[in-house]
Parts: sequence; structure tokens; C-alpha cells
Amino acid sequence: MKKVGNHNSFSKKLIFSLAMVLSLSLSSLAQDAAAPAAGAGDPAKGKAIFNTNCAACHKLDAKSTGPALRGVADKYDKEWVYKWVHNSAEVIKSGDADAVKIFEEFNKTPMPGFPQLSTEDIDNILAYTSVKEEAPAAAATTAAAPGAAQEGGVSNNLILGVLAVVLLMLVAMLFFVKNVLNKIAVANGVEVAAKEKSLPLWKAFAKNQFLVLVSSIVMILIGMYFIYGYLMQIGVDQNYEPIQPIHYSHKIHAGDNKIECKYCHSSARVSKTAGIPSLNVCMNCHKNISEFQGDKDSTYVDYSKEFYTAEIQKLYDAVGWDKNTQSYTGKVKPVKWVRVHNLPDFVYFNHSQHVSVAGVECQKCHGKVETFEIMKQDQPLTMGWCVNCHRETDVKVEGNEYYAKIHEELSKKYGVDKLTAAQMGGLECGKCHY
Repeated sequence: MKKVGNHNSFSKKLIFSLAMVLSLSLSSLAQDAAAPAAGAGDPAKGKAIFNTNCAACHKLDAKSTGPALRGVADKYDKEWVYKWVHNSAEVIKSGDADAVKIFEEFNKTPMPGFPQLSTEDIDNILAYTSVKEEAPAAAATTAAAPGAAQEGGVSNNLILGVLAVVLLMLVAMLFFVKNVLNKIAVANGVEVAAKEKSLPLWKAFAKNQFLVLVSSIVMILIGMYFIYGYLMQIGVDQNYEPIQPIHYSHKIHAGDNKIECKYCHSSARVSKTAGIPSLNVCMNCHKNISEFQGDKDSTYVDYSKEFYTAEIQKLYDAVGWDKNTQSYTGKVKPVKWVRVHNLPDFVYFNHSQHVSVAGVECQKCHGKVETFEIMKQDQPLTMGWCVNCHRETDVKVEGNEYYAKIHEELSKKYGVDKLTAAQMGGLECGKCHY
């Protein structure tokens, strides 16, 4: 008989070799795709350089002191951009049409030169400004999808579905086992008790006194649970979001324009209360800003340009300011602001103690106000919430003379370097109630 070669071994070697070549090729392609093209710039490095050198006067999608820079690489020649960034005054002086146009459009405000930036740095900035804007909240929607699996985990809905199937299988198995046992009993001559005439459900329930007692207790406990939950929510105004007589966007002021919270709420540093800013504080800026300055298509704008401009006019009417003559008329209209945060009268809270002494950020209690178009109460501000904060928050004592002596003594007492507000007496009743 003719001996036949081992074709299977040869086929396996061939397939293995092709797989290795394919995997190496795909790996090389992936590396090529991940690496930035030569001269194209690195968007990640460009973002860091942009935030350090450009963000003070430029935004990606809205005009500011200078023009919006999204897609600027497609508008101008790269060599021209190099010259402009290194010395814009020289380019304007040369009479360049684009340079003069930008200079005239932005109130003849000269752009400072950045000779320290290399062409590679500028390429990185252009790469960052060329990145298309991502769709907002896509990741958040995915993460918040009900029943979605966590990283590397299994969907909760899948687990519940499997448990439900297993439960149904057990019920079916018990039903079949009962029928089989009845048949075996009949085959062996064992008499099976005939089914009694079933009573209506409510009569069967009423006859069983133990079941009535247990059910009554369970119903009372459930009722008490819901009543307690309802009573505990009285006076808790979390997410309370009233409409104010003059619309004020924290999103635009504290978020986009980076205005410090304590610029308007200056008394928070030295007083028990944060205070309502005087309208004169608003006029420090709005004497010169009589209409909305931002781009209506920007992501931080929730209303139209006309809406925001009309709200600025309400401010002028309240303080008696005539924007045409740039003078006060003397006709004022008091503004009746609606209070958002309101603690009970028996609760003592000192803003200066938390803000100036303890160094607590405003966002700790008030939430990310820089994202709020309409101000709201972000936290419940209940006693339990405050107590938990005192238990979890370390007091910043480094370089703080206020705590120097007490920190030294309590550190010896507890044997720790850092102390929570609770360890420094933050849970004593008299600290918050009087």
C-alpha cells in the first residue's frame, strides 16, 4: 500500500504561519494609526500648551478677546500662523490683509508674541484646535443606561433573568415530581387522598389566624416605613430651583468666564452669611457689557442672545442706568430675589469658619455651580449630611495658625497626623445648635 504523507500537519503549519503574518500586519497597522503623522502635531500636548498660553484670550468655539480657534489650521497657511504667533505686530505692520483684518475686528487689541514657542509647539496647538467637538454626554448616557454592565462585569438584568429562569425550572420540577410520586403511589396500591373542595382565597386567609396576624404586622411595618420616609423629607428642599426676577447664569459667569465665587459673595470670607451680591457688583462689568457677548451656538449657552441681552436690560432698569447716555437716572427698582438655601432657625452655620479657616470649597455644599444655568440647592443640607461631612473631612491645619495649638494636642490624643472635623469637636451639639 502506498504511504500517504501527513497533510493535516502541513495544513496546520500553513494556517499558523498565515495567522502569525496577519497578526503582525494588523499590529503594525494599529501602531501606524495610533502614531501621529509627521508634522501633524500631537493634540494632547497641544491642549496643555493651549491652556497655558492661549486660553486666557482664546476659546475653541466662541469669540473672546481673540477669535475662536476651532479649525484655524484650515483657514490660514501654516507658515503665516508661525509668523503670527511669534510676532503678530510685525505681520500687521507689513500690511498683511488677514493680519490687519483680525486686528481691526478685535478692537485693535494686539496679540502678544510667543517667540518661545517652537514650530513643533504650534503644530501641536493646531492639532488640538483641529479636533472635532465630541458629542456631549455620550459616555454618561452609556454609563447610566439601566441594566448596563460595569467594567468587566455582568448586566444586572441578565443575572435577574437567569435567576427567574432557574426559579421557574424549580417550580416545574416540583410539579412533575409530585405527579410522578402520585403515580408510583397508585401503582403500589397506596390510596391518594382526594382533593378537598377549595375555599375562596379570602375565606381560606380569614380561617388562618396566624397568617392574619403576621400579615397585619407586616402591613403596619410597611405603612410605618413609608410614613417615616415622608415625614423625614419635610423641610428638605434638595434640587429646589426657583426662577429669579433677573436671570443669572452661573454657567456663563463662574463657568465660562471663570469669575471667582467670592468676588460676588465676598462676605463668605468674613461673615456668617455669604450674602446676596449688590447690583453695583454686577455693574462693575455690565457698565461696559450691555448685550450678550458669547456665541449663540456655544455649548454653555442655554437661551438665545436676545434673552440674555433682555436680562441685562432688567439689571439696568433696577439700578437706573441709561446705557445710551452712560449715566444713572436715579430711578431704581428694588429686586426681590428668591432665597434658594434656607437652614432652620435653630441651626448655626458660619461661612467664614468653613471657607476661610477650614478651606472648604464652595462646591462641597453648593455643587458644581459653574455648570448651573439656574441656581438650585444641590445637597439635602440635612443634619445627617452635615455630620457625615464632619466625620469624613480632614481639617487643613498645615500653616493655619488658627488650629496650631489644638492640632498639636489632639494629634497626641488620637495618635494621628490628620484630624477630621469630628475629632476636633465637630459632632458636639453646641457647635451647630443654640
